[in-house]
Amino acid sequence: MDAIEVAKSKGYRTIEVGTANSSIGQLAFYQKCGFRITGVDKDFFVRHYPEEIFENGIQCRDMVRLSQNL
Repeated sequence: MDAIEVAKSKGYRTIEVGTANSSIGQLAFYQKCGFRITGVDKDFFVRHYPEEIFENGIQCRDMVRLSQNL
């Protein structure tokens, strides 16, 4: 079942997701689905993962948070 529909059925008013600054495809996808960027958790992946992560030639450092009002 669609996560947005489940959240609505449970009475939630907002749904939030997070992805990496380097996740270009995911950032585009979420925005196409109606999510808006609400914040950035700087160095999230640097703090929580012992090894550097690279995606799309970009170091994965920050968590980009997006939300959508239901």
